[in-house]
Amino acid sequence: MNSVPLCLFSAEEPIKSGSSSEQSHKSLTEILVEMKVISRKRMRKAAKLGAMLQSDLARILLAHQWITEEQLIKALSIQWSAAIIDLDSETPDPRLIDRFGASVCLEHGVLPIRQIGNSILVATSRPEDFAAFCERLPQRTRPCIMALATDSGIQAAVLSVRRTALARRAERMVPDQLSCRKLNANAFRRIALAFGIVLVILATISPALAFLPLFAWALLTLILCTGLKILAAISEIRGWGTVASADEPGQPGSAPPVISLLVPLFQEDDIASRLVNRLGRLTYPKSLLDVLLIVEEDDSRTRAALSGEKLPPWVRVIIVPPGPIRTKPRALNYALNFCKGSIIGVYDAEDAPDADQLLKVVRHFDRCGPKVACLQGILDYYNPDHNWLTRCFTVEYATWFRVILPGIARLGLVVPLGGTTLFFRKSILQALGGWDAHNVTEDADLGLRLARYGYKTQLIPTVTHEEPNARALPWVRQRSRWLKGYSITWAVHMRNPRRLWRDLGPWRFLGVQIMILGSVSQYQLAPVLWSFWAMMFGFWHPLTHVMSHSATIILGSLFLLSEVVNIVVGIWSVRSPTHRHLAKWVPTMHLYFPLGAIASYKALWEVIFRPFYWDKTKHGMIDTFDKLIAASTGVKFASTAAASSSQGADAAPDGLSDQGPVRPQGTFLHRLLARLPRRFRPAPKSQIALTAGRTSVELEPRLEGL
Repeated sequence: MNSVPLCLFSAEEPIKSGSSSEQSHKSLTEILVEMKVISRKRMRKAAKLGAMLQSDLARILLAHQWITEEQLIKALSIQWSAAIIDLDSETPDPRLIDRFGASVCLEHGVLPIRQIGNSILVATSRPEDFAAFCERLPQRTRPCIMALATDSGIQAAVLSVRRTALARRAERMVPDQLSCRKLNANAFRRIALAFGIVLVILATISPALAFLPLFAWALLTLILCTGLKILAAISEIRGWGTVASADEPGQPGSAPPVISLLVPLFQEDDIASRLVNRLGRLTYPKSLLDVLLIVEEDDSRTRAALSGEKLPPWVRVIIVPPGPIRTKPRALNYALNFCKGSIIGVYDAEDAPDADQLLKVVRHFDRCGPKVACLQGILDYYNPDHNWLTRCFTVEYATWFRVILPGIARLGLVVPLGGTTLFFRKSILQALGGWDAHNVTEDADLGLRLARYGYKTQLIPTVTHEEPNARALPWVRQRSRWLKGYSITWAVHMRNPRRLWRDLGPWRFLGVQIMILGSVSQYQLAPVLWSFWAMMFGFWHPLTHVMSHSATIILGSLFLLSEVVNIVVGIWSVRSPTHRHLAKWVPTMHLYFPLGAIASYKALWEVIFRPFYWDKTKHGMIDTFDKLIAASTGVKFASTAAASSSQGADAAPDGLSDQGPVRPQGTFLHRLLARLPRRFRPAPKSQIALTAGRTSVELEPRLEGL
């Protein structure tokens, strides 16, 4: 325990020079060197990096493990003339934590300890921000007496008394009216039962009466979905409109921000180490990187795998307490309390992002206006040629992320987010209540909520490679979860159609109906449309005597037009050198989509009987990314522990040498292109500049011929 006096910070009285709250005349650098916890050479290196990144010196020192938290707090106690609180012997008052808010304590690194007269003793790990923090507190929590404690100690103390409360809060962050947790499963059952009874009655009276409404709805949604696909493709191909035309210009040249990356893991014992290695390929400065591996408390497999890895200092493990539900969005909400960055990114366990992805994210956020709350990257697969299913899956993803979504964004429609390679402004994400913990497609739901609150989502040209499902059954399970989530999301937001119309406007409202309700309907009613091929070949059909010959011809032409559109758009989406070999497989997509119909019936059953069930997708089954990189570059991935130990104590931080910034290795795409014949290769060129007074991104990509 330090013997120096406690500091009194009052929100009513500014800190006066010469008081006990005044900073020491010595800098933190001088104090640490005098304490002999760090050499002057290493301190100069840290100061240089801090100036280049415009980053806090303490963050850089801790990120590179050049000092410990305990050494930092001791130095800060000297600098600020403040006492150090031993949190092992001090038990915080839970009522005071509730008065401040447990999430607020974690976010700002503060911990109210006890009441002392009219004041509250508060431990902090960030004394330089304490006065400003006190100014924002309600009157009843002032004045505050400052003491010091480590950030990890504060976190552990808050969790010791309010861990369960934070977990419960993670389940209910989204307001009731915008969450699916209040959906009545019994109502779904009653609606399904009533619909089934009516259908049986109509079929008993006349098969045509039962078939005709289903056919009419299937035909209408086919026309609308095909029309939207055509508009989106034309918009993207021709570059009609602009995604950010209504945005105010951003502020380029700002200091690079801290980025927190959330990676939920569940039963990922065989992929945890590979994940850390892949994230380690990111060229963003590691001192500004905050990776949170989110693990369920009862997931002993993943916890055991992580405990066997020597994780780098920029990676933390967040343990999620058990609760009535166990979903990805609940885990994300819980981990959001621990994020240090102003930008929040989301990855899946099997993801392999482009090395310069975060640099592009920062640059885009710097240049766009404040209404752009979310950036969506492109998802692709690193093993598309494993079998026919993976080829079709890759074509489908290319169509969605390279044509349809950009086109939808250009048309000004709501962008249904993917579950990974998402980046948010933390302040906006918190204001919206994070993710709906009960929704199995929390990404699509969040995209719709962002639009309802007037925020925008933009797509950025950066790729994250994933592992596709290579077997039919896992594919059906995954697709059924997506379709179930789409159905539930539509039901939630259509509780009050008038309000949704008012929030979105008629154009975006119609787009939501087509993209969500229309897509689900197409999967559900696909057999209804397929049945008409029997009519065309002369077999009996319920509508044989209802439809004229000319109507049958028109119907067949419409079907053919839809198939032509799908094939043309699919071929266009795989036009790049890395995907063009898949063009010959695009016509076979007609045989791929029936799996979606099977998945839709599984989804329908779960909507009725298990609306909140999360059907887990298993990863690591055909993970070939590391082998592919090794084959193309000749460099093998080392284990996390080996990579960490191989870095010398005096290694240049964040990839920087004393001579200046170094060029990063090429992205995954560049490495693949290097394997092409020379005449087909582009000439990649990128430069990363980390200079004081400028953003961390200065990219000059040159991909000729792409």
